Amino acid sequence: MSKVFTHNSTDDVWSGNVLLDSIAGQSIGILIPGSTLTFAQAEYEAGLMAWRLQNAQSLRVTARGWGVKAGQNCMSEAGISPVRVAPNDILTVYPLAVGSSTGKSNVLAWVTTTKGTELFKGLDISNNIARPLVTAVNSQSLGDAFFNSTLQSISVQCQDGCTLDSIQIVDEMGGVVFTAQGNVRGATSAAGKSNEYNLELPRLSIPIGKGWAFKVITVSV
Repeated sequence: MSKVFTHNSTDDVWSGNVLLDSIAGQSIGILIPGSTLTFAQAEYEAGLMAWRLQNAQSLRVTARGWGVKAGQNCMSEAGISPVRVAPNDILTVYPLAVGSSTGKSNVLAWVTTTKGTELFKGLDISNNIARPLVTAVNSQSLGDAFFNSTLQSISVQCQDGCTLDSIQIVDEMGGVVFTAQGNVRGATSAAGKSNEYNLELPRLSIPIGKGWAFKVITVSV
């Protein structure tokens, strides 16, 4: 069984961006409680977007991922770890438009540590300048949000047409503890590996200190 959920969503917020069934106008928990999800394909018009499956009462998130530009979805990237839908579950999205001007990029990142997973964001990042990302909900740095935990994974999505040059994990003194090179995304680029992410780092083990930052370097035209 497959269902389609839609919403005309507001940029730069989770609140209010609840997807509803295209036929019955119901949230996922009301429509198909007890069902097991194994695939999720999310699309946006332009820019970039994260999605999550969350319990509206407990706020517990049981699944999350990336949207792709409309028309670039592929089932090969749509598989998720099986998750059972609870009656109070809702699907919500966090979209961003493209940067405000040429040479400026918007970026999202799912960051997982031993304390949990948070969505990070960076807005209007100028080309070739290392810029720290902060949590999407309360604008905390990596060190503030996850001090005394261990970084386990990072997944980065840049806006359409943007190249992720690299990421940096930086300590309180400004020293680079870890760096990794990124890529482009999308089927239109010969170098693109994924329509969903510019960088995927699933197996990390980096202790996070107070005052640490997560920075990205991007290039867009």
